Amino acid sequence: MKVIVCGAGQVGFNIARHLAMENNDVTVIDQSPDLVRRIGDTLDVNGVVGQASHPNILEQAGAPDTDMLIAVTISDEVNMVACQVSHSLFDVPTKIARIREQAYLSPLWANLFSREHMPIDVIISPEIEVARAVTRRLQVPGAFEMIPLVDDRVKLLGVRCEDDCPLVNTPLRQLTQLFPDLNIVIVGLMRENEPIVPSSDDQMLPGDEVYFVVDSDQVSRAMAAFGHEETEARRLLIFGGGNIGLFLAQEIEREHHWVRTKIVESSPKRAESIAMKLDKTMVLQGDVLDWEILEEAGVANTETVVAVTNDDETNILASLLAKRYGCQRAITLINKGTYESLINSLEIDVTVSPGNITVSTILQHIRRGRIHSVHTLREGFGELIEAEALETSELVGKPLREVNLPSGVLLGAIVRDGEMICPGGSTVVEPHDRVVLFAAAEAIRKVESMFSVQLEYF
Repeated sequence: MKVIVCGAGQVGFNIARHLAMENNDVTVIDQSPDLVRRIGDTLDVNGVVGQASHPNILEQAGAPDTDMLIAVTISDEVNMVACQVSHSLFDVPTKIARIREQAYLSPLWANLFSREHMPIDVIISPEIEVARAVTRRLQVPGAFEMIPLVDDRVKLLGVRCEDDCPLVNTPLRQLTQLFPDLNIVIVGLMRENEPIVPSSDDQMLPGDEVYFVVDSDQVSRAMAAFGHEETEARRLLIFGGGNIGLFLAQEIEREHHWVRTKIVESSPKRAESIAMKLDKTMVLQGDVLDWEILEEAGVANTETVVAVTNDDETNILASLLAKRYGCQRAITLINKGTYESLINSLEIDVTVSPGNITVSTILQHIRRGRIHSVHTLREGFGELIEAEALETSELVGKPLREVNLPSGVLLGAIVRDGEMICPGGSTVVEPHDRVVLFAAAEAIRKVESMFSVQLEYF
């Protein structure tokens, strides 16, 4: 497949990397010669320097015979015009755009992006996606990651093993003996920032970050097995009243009406604006690093604080202050990947990366057909893939012990008739089963042939 990626920033770079790994023909456009040079030196992609919305630049990038255009420059307007030009002049079949400005996304103007006006097939709003990701993490206290799969029949959870975790130093093969009725499969470990695709002989150690797939009806039991029995937050404090903070508060009011929410916003004008858009959320105007403001907000009696200002350093410091003053849990938005390695040594419980979330969301819309969803777990680690087993697949019709799974691929769950099946050596996958699997970064390409179907696109 031939793809043009407009924008060579963090998101554009990672999308191009994923697509290039899967042998797609990728061209990246950016105005910065340095970014284009970096992406060309690092990845097996072509680079074009110029404005992504200009017809001559799109033509130079190969738009006349391109299958898909993904516009993720820093400008909403450039992204929209690039999609319009690629449609009107070059008839590019599929166009995806990142759009941040909420004025464009109001339901009032929903007709704007119709095929007759501005033909964009998929619109990604990072702020809305991040707010949704934070809401998911709030639903399972103690987990730093939560992804619903197969119509929410199973969930992927990420849990950090503390020193007192009951399961540390236990070979994974013994989990079924310890918990015979618990449908849980561990699909990945992160140890000292090094990814591990576990075997049955591996053990979890204190400090490990563990990713596992579990039956949605058994989430509480699974979390208890890891020593996490926290209750869902009833008092929530949001640092930052930007779009993410506002969307999060609106989601809480709509779906979790029993949660008492407060927002601290530094700008008087913005604080007044969001207060008018919220019904039950208290809005305080002030500095999130000011102890008096934190005291007024009741941080000592708050179960969870969510730091989503537009400054990474403020988010980190405000989270640490909240924990120091008695808050039980901190969820922190961090844009810069360089900070990720520091987080484990601090007291921050959950980090949220807008870039990773945006890349994950775009990848879900790129892969279609028998691949129902794709989620990037950690940058460079791997992806969780939900797919339908075809009659022609080598997975189907024989015990899994006889299936030669590619190295770096682990089956996490099989869902048949709405019920989760934990895959074992004697398990037989049937046609149309929904399969959840983890593929390490170097094994993602092999998933296509494993399902005996090329990843289908729009």
